[in-house]
Amino acid sequence: MLGHVSPLPQQPQRPPSTGHMVVCGDDTLGRRLAVELRYVYGERVTLLVPPGREPSRPDAPMTQRARAGALFGRMSAAMNRNGAGGANGSGDTNAGVEAVRIMEAHEPSDDVLEEAGVDRAAALALVYDDDERNIRAALTARRLNPRLRLVIRLYNRKLGQHLEALLDQAAAVSMPGLDPAALDASTTVLSDADTAAPALAATALTGSSKVIQAEGLLLRAVERTPPRPGELADPGLCTLALLSSTSQDPAGSEGSDSSGEEGPQLLPDLATVNAATGRGTVVLEAISQAGPDRTPARMGGRGAPLGQVFSRRLRRSALGVAAAVVALAVASVVTTGDNPLHAAYLTLLDLLAMGDPAVEDTDSDSRQVIQLLSGMAGLLLLPLLVAAVLEAFGTLRTASSLRRPPRGLSGHVVLLGLGKIGTRVLVRLRELDIPVVVVEEDPEARGIPLARSLHVPTVLGDVTQEGVLEAAKIRRARALLALTSVDTTNLEAALYARSVKPGLRVALRLYDDEFATAVYRTLRTAHPGALTRSRSVSHLAAPAFAGAMMGRQILGAIPVERKVMLFAVLEVAGHSQLEGRTVEQAFRAGAWRVLALDATPPADRLPDLAAVPPYDPLDPAGPGAPGRPSGLVWDLHPGYVLRPEDRVVIAATRRGLAELLRGQRSMTRR
Repeated sequence: MLGHVSPLPQQPQRPPSTGHMVVCGDDTLGRRLAVELRYVYGERVTLLVPPGREPSRPDAPMTQRARAGALFGRMSAAMNRNGAGGANGSGDTNAGVEAVRIMEAHEPSDDVLEEAGVDRAAALALVYDDDERNIRAALTARRLNPRLRLVIRLYNRKLGQHLEALLDQAAAVSMPGLDPAALDASTTVLSDADTAAPALAATALTGSSKVIQAEGLLLRAVERTPPRPGELADPGLCTLALLSSTSQDPAGSEGSDSSGEEGPQLLPDLATVNAATGRGTVVLEAISQAGPDRTPARMGGRGAPLGQVFSRRLRRSALGVAAAVVALAVASVVTTGDNPLHAAYLTLLDLLAMGDPAVEDTDSDSRQVIQLLSGMAGLLLLPLLVAAVLEAFGTLRTASSLRRPPRGLSGHVVLLGLGKIGTRVLVRLRELDIPVVVVEEDPEARGIPLARSLHVPTVLGDVTQEGVLEAAKIRRARALLALTSVDTTNLEAALYARSVKPGLRVALRLYDDEFATAVYRTLRTAHPGALTRSRSVSHLAAPAFAGAMMGRQILGAIPVERKVMLFAVLEVAGHSQLEGRTVEQAFRAGAWRVLALDATPPADRLPDLAAVPPYDPLDPAGPGAPGRPSGLVWDLHPGYVLRPEDRVVIAATRRGLAELLRGQRSMTRR
């Protein structure tokens, strides 16, 4: 049974033994990650936090150390209330594991990292909000311990790829005999923004899909509504989860780990799926080939078409003048019997006041009337040309400025905040071709250049000020995503938006769990007919970071209401729950499920299944050609026996993955 964890445990000067894990961070993600490692995987953890309060929340009532201690105390009490082992009786994950060791330091310097035991640790997570600080600490840690498994939080993806290769190369040079398999998991660079963005974007949509990438393939986990009477639900490749019984009710609550039988059920067996009537499902749908990253489409088309250069009123006026010229030319042909080309030529001369007056005796009355009408049309042409020139210059001048929301816009998503998270969510929404209007207070925010390049309508202003949300056309919006870094700002925006449009779909980014729960229940009660969702970036990202620290390759994590499901890559060898069992026997409801088998020979396997392969999988001469078994096999026969040399893709709950890893460690010790 897990013992009590005091809010501020006494700190030993040095960790008592080796093989522990160190987490360095200055925000909620660091604390969440420490909780994940301690209370899900049962690891010994040292948490390094800066003294004082969070930089992004200077008005917080507690210091970071106090907040971490309080969080660990709540988790310890919750574990004791639930009992050891939970429903499956698998035993206490944390039995015999001491409390989390909390340290305070302004910077992760050499001395601080040595005091935290990095030179003897199994893994180190650097999850500071500052990329530069993470990079400096990673270089120091690699020098102190070449065998250390590093998990680094970086927003810059290109820099992360180069840093990962550099640190792996440094480890290989320092330890020439290092196992290549260990080197593959030596350095992992992750982004909490990239991990959480698909889930945050999905909250703005109904029936949206979450995408996981593996070996250049896109796996779509799709939410499906309950079938109508007499209809059969399409199970897809497999059913990943059953949604809670209230998920389709706007006034219903989202399920979590403490929701009981009415909450969401991850990885249910076939009997449970068949018995669950009236509940939505999350299914693994068709898998498609992934190509290079697609540039998000611009709102309004490519380049600068006439619709963006000239106003609609000017275009209509020009069309009217052109129609008048054509009508005058036709009238000239009909009345004078002149050649059509010559009649059109004379009409244009009259239009531009370049023709001779029709005063000769040979000129008919009709010719004179047509000339007068052409002159009047020419008078209309002059202001039209001036307006066109002015609008063209205005378009060129504002080409580099932010676009304003157009008048007729409706059915869009209003996105508040263009920081790290908001920028990634904006990219995701534009990839899905969803119209977006952005509201940002800081004109120098990180995502402003992206919004400008994508021609996304943007409103600069404080969302708490009157008229800002109206400028974003909130009355005609389909959803509001409040993703600023301030909880009270997100809440105020949501409350005001609901007062303007009570049925608006709202998703809030809230840091504090208790505050989020209270806000969610209040909004649900006040507006029972509207969907309200709250999401925490750290809650969505922490499982992927924790899995990487355990040496597992996490392909992705998807939220199922308030639970999280992981997709990971495992070597069958060393896992007694998988090795020597059929695919059907290896499936454990509520814990894990084998989804695919990597048929590539071990010598030719890609180290990173999440990367797009350097070859064309459809190339007849490539590794995926007939007769050359490779790639992932998704339609596995239930009777296939898993061999030690196999590598599989599994879907697992957090505790299911932790149980698989504990089983592997116990077999290794034997």
